[in-house]
Amino acid sequence: MKDTTISNDIIYIGADDKEIDLFESQYNVPNGISYNSYFIKDEKNVIMDTIDKRKTDEWLTNLENALAGENPDYLVISHLEPDHAYNIELLARKYPEMKLIGNDKTFAFLPQFFDIPNLEERKIVVKEGDEISIGKHTLQFFMAPMVHWPEVMVTYEKTEKIVFSADGFGKFGSLDTEEDWDCEARRYYFNIVGKYGLQVQALLKKLATLEVKMICPLHGPILKENLAHYIEKYDIWSSYQPENDGILIAYASIHGNTADAVRELAKMLEEKGAKKVVLTDLARDDMAEAIEDAFRYDKMIVAASSYNFGVFPPMEQFLNHLAGKNYQNRKIGIVENGTWAPTAGKCMREILETMKDVKICETQVTIRSRLNEESRAKLEELAGEILGK
Repeated sequence: MKDTTISNDIIYIGADDKEIDLFESQYNVPNGISYNSYFIKDEKNVIMDTIDKRKTDEWLTNLENALAGENPDYLVISHLEPDHAYNIELLARKYPEMKLIGNDKTFAFLPQFFDIPNLEERKIVVKEGDEISIGKHTLQFFMAPMVHWPEVMVTYEKTEKIVFSADGFGKFGSLDTEEDWDCEARRYYFNIVGKYGLQVQALLKKLATLEVKMICPLHGPILKENLAHYIEKYDIWSSYQPENDGILIAYASIHGNTADAVRELAKMLEEKGAKKVVLTDLARDDMAEAIEDAFRYDKMIVAASSYNFGVFPPMEQFLNHLAGKNYQNRKIGIVENGTWAPTAGKCMREILETMKDVKICETQVTIRSRLNEESRAKLEELAGEILGK
């Protein structure tokens, strides 16, 4: 279990969910997910977000233990997505004197989800930079719109210099999972927040003005050491810069001939000195991981079969996902396959050309059913071009 100790006055009250199959009904989470919630004990008792309905009972037990017979004074609502907000109404009804802290957008959306008794009398609306003293601790609020919903805000606890970062710096995986932070945080970031790099950059600029000793996200481990590493990763990811020198070969093959071709292409690239070549089968592998790798590496080759005078659907889905997440600033090669009327290359190119600062290799490879001497030579040519050789 990851260390959830924060301080004498700030307590972790979240829960792990290791039974969930798909996060947001679309992302594979083989190691589950954590729903994080925090409690600040002071002259005024503060709850930092609720959690998902799947773990309501465990969360309530943790909260009641932290309260130790007292009542909460405030609930800070960082983000209204149901995996963090599901229990707001339950809590508001259980503790009718408790105030709710949010921003204008929070309270615009809140009635769409919940019926809160006496909401107008109970809400406290905060703006950029506003502060609320709760005793020894002072909470300061910073707006983080579209990281990754419009109402998102982060809270800075000024005394202990802790950032409650909402979905920022989050990660897939339960807290008792021993695994590298970068990999699952990267997959989480690009698939959930990736479209909003500009907004993440704006948030990073705000955090840069603060002294930060700890980051408490709504998913994943509490970050206590080497914070510069995590912030650097977010800066790279949100500025759409490649993280590593490498080539992702993403392919969609119907009967295996395109798959055979890209395996040969991978060997050619390695023989020509490519530092890293990663193959992903878009029809079978995890799409979210394919998206992650596309953003991780500085080059990509897409290879697909033609299908119904278009492109094999797994490739179309992949490219549309990339476009929707602002994929940019990469060098790309295209390989198509078709028996009588190859159309995959044209379809892939049309989607790629909508992306910003994408350089498409002049060499486009067309395979007629299976590799022959001519198409194999074109693969060699493409390998050389994408490597700049």
